[in-house]
Amino acid sequence: MTFSVIGHCPRSGQFGVATTTSGFGVGARVPWARAGIGAVATQHRTDPRLGPRGVALLASGCTAVETVAALVASTPDHGWRQIGVMDRSGATAFFHGARVKPSFGAVQGPGMLALGNILAHDAVLPAIAAAFAAHPEHPLAERLICALEAGEAAGGEHGAILSAALLVVEREDFPLVDIRVDRNAAPLGELRSLWAEYAPQSALYVARAVDPESCGP
Repeated sequence: MTFSVIGHCPRSGQFGVATTTSGFGVGARVPWARAGIGAVATQHRTDPRLGPRGVALLASGCTAVETVAALVASTPDHGWRQIGVMDRSGATAFFHGARVKPSFGAVQGPGMLALGNILAHDAVLPAIAAAFAAHPEHPLAERLICALEAGEAAGGEHGAILSAALLVVEREDFPLVDIRVDRNAAPLGELRSLWAEYAPQSALYVARAVDPESCGP
């Protein structure tokens, strides 16, 4: 019972994943990304090993389509898995195993892939895609959160969501944004609140790492 959105901002070069589910701690299992390389979402009877493996394939030069094919071919239990991948060009690919429960699907758009399983109905993913596309001038993190909110407003998944996560990478080996709500009655509201607090500080945390002298005494 998970829905996610992978996004890319050509202006900033950022890649990101936002995800939410009825389970605990979705940020530890579903979203994976590397600056300049791309992003992966792995869900439905989630195998977190597929995330780092997918990113490594992208880093080796594989396209999104090639990465998905390799992950499926190397995963004996692929029937249980749902995988979404975006490569460095912003191209996307996805896979739904034969045992993924309905309603499930994926919607692709420019610099975007939405995917989900055990959704309330088929309108959820198009709502996510439309919200992501609505304001291309906004920061990627904001667009990703808006997309999840639109998916929840459109019906979300069967059952109440419990956790949510936002992962965005830009230029460094570490994330620009890595915010997780592990257990909350309204995880998307909490995710938005945490992002609003963190957004003005995000560049400072990068500067502290790469150029500490620029941060004052």
